[in-house]
Amino acid sequence: MTTKRKILQYIRKNQKVSPKEIADHFELSRQGVHKHLKSLLEKDKAYKVGKPPKVFYIAKKEKSEDTIDSYVSDIPKEVENFIEDRFIDISPSGEIKEGVTAFIDWCKKRDKNPKKEASDYVKILKKYDKIREDGLLNGMKKLEDTFDKVYLDKLFYLDFYSIERFGKTKLGKKLLYAKQSQNKKMIKELSEKVEPKVKQLIKKYNIDAVGFVPPTVDRKIQIMKELESNLNLKANKISITKIKTEVVVPQKTLRKVEDRIENARNTFIVEEKNKHNNILLIDDAVGSGSTLNEIAKQIKEKNIVNNKLIGFAITGSLKGFDVISEV
Repeated sequence: MTTKRKILQYIRKNQKVSPKEIADHFELSRQGVHKHLKSLLEKDKAYKVGKPPKVFYIAKKEKSEDTIDSYVSDIPKEVENFIEDRFIDISPSGEIKEGVTAFIDWCKKRDKNPKKEASDYVKILKKYDKIREDGLLNGMKKLEDTFDKVYLDKLFYLDFYSIERFGKTKLGKKLLYAKQSQNKKMIKELSEKVEPKVKQLIKKYNIDAVGFVPPTVDRKIQIMKELESNLNLKANKISITKIKTEVVVPQKTLRKVEDRIENARNTFIVEEKNKHNNILLIDDAVGSGSTLNEIAKQIKEKNIVNNKLIGFAITGSLKGFDVISEV
C-alpha cells in the first residue's frame, strides 16, 4: 500500500487530522506530508478546513465513480455544460462544491432524479436569463409593487438571491457565505464579477458620482468596504452615513416593510453637499428595497442629483424579501 493511501486511511479513521499529526504518525518530513496532501486534494479524495496555523484534513466519502458517470451520461451535454458553469453548493462543514457532480450530489441528498432536476434547473435559469438587459435583471417592478413612490429611476441586480425550487443561486450562496464567514477571497471573487457590470452602468448612464450603502451589522471585515476598495472607481463618492443608535436594529431582522422603511429613513443620512448629474447607488443585496429607496429619496429631496439616479445590487429578491433576512 502506498504512503498516500495509508495517509488517506489514517484521515478516514481519525475523521479530522492536522499535517503535524500525519508527520508524527508516519515519521515523515513536513514537505513529504504536504506533497501527499496536495495530491489527495487534487484527486478530490480529501478537503481541508481551517486557516493556518490550525488546518485540518478530512476525507471525502467514497463514491461509486460508475454511478456518478452513469448519472452524468444521462444528462444532455448542453445541460451539463450549463450546470457546470452555474451551480454551486456549500456543505455544512464549509466545503465548496461546484458543477454537475455537485448538482448530482444535491439531488441524491433530496432523493430527486438528477436528469429531470437538471432539465428543470436549466429551464428556470434560462427563463430569467431571457429578461436580462445587458446581462442585468431589472428590479424596478419589485419596487413599484412595494412602494407608493419610487425614487430610483432604475434598479438592476446582477442576479436573484434565490429562485423557485432550487433555492439560492450561485451568486446568492457566494454572497451569503462571503458575508457570514468574512471570507476576503470570496469577496474578491464577487468584486471581480461585479466590476464589469458596474463599469458598464457607469458608461451607459454617464455616471459621475457613486454611493456605497454602508453596512448595518458590525463585522471585522465589511463586504461593502471591501467592494468599494476592490472596485476602486474613479467617479466621485457620495457621503452616506449609517447612524449608530443605542440599540442596533439590522434591516434583516425586520419582517414588515413599514418597519424597514422607518429603519432606513431614521438611520441612513446622505451628507453630500455637491450636485451631480447622474448617480449610481451600490448595495450588496436588495430585500424590500427600503434602504435604497429611502437613500434615493434623500438625494432627490436635497437636489443632489440633476438627472438619473440608478440603483445596483449584487443580488435581489425574486419576490417578497424574507430570503434576504439571511444576508
